[in-house]
Amino acid sequence: MRKPFVILAFLTIIGCLISIFQDHSWTVRDRYQPLAPERLLPSGDVDSGFPTAVDPGKVGTYPSMVKSGGGHFYDDVLEYRVWIDPQSGGEQLNEGSDYFKAFAAYESAKRFSETTKGAEPPLALVRQLEHVNEPEEGVYQHVTGERLTEWRIEWLEGSKRGPNSIAEFLSKKSKK
Repeated sequence: MRKPFVILAFLTIIGCLISIFQDHSWTVRDRYQPLAPERLLPSGDVDSGFPTAVDPGKVGTYPSMVKSGGGHFYDDVLEYRVWIDPQSGGEQLNEGSDYFKAFAAYESAKRFSETTKGAEPPLALVRQLEHVNEPEEGVYQHVTGERLTEWRIEWLEGSKRGPNSIAEFLSKKSKK
């Protein structure tokens, strides 16, 4: 008789926890992400020419500390980030340190950046499954393996990796 009661109590507790947290996303947000991410995509009539996040439901769940730049090619845009600097007038949300807000679409990130004190221009968090490493100037290496890095927005244009992108890039560089 006691075992069914224990199971019922356990299920009740689980149900209560689910109802309490159902509106919260389970993320790896940390002190650098004190603001809730914006996962909405723009309506069909808004198009900046930049890709939206590959999975809007995961925006705001990626690690805050990632690589910066490099690689020459990207596979996916994961989110757009607007970093906010409290020393430049941004709200104090991270004990005086910089922090960011994540977005699924460039347009929303740009609008937020332009209307928020202390905000920097948006960056794109990209995933690279293959990229080009340049350990020293003029020396290029084809690297395979997942890498997350923040890119300036202008680097996205023409940099989406295709099946032969890296081979063609390396071939052109070797002829110089």
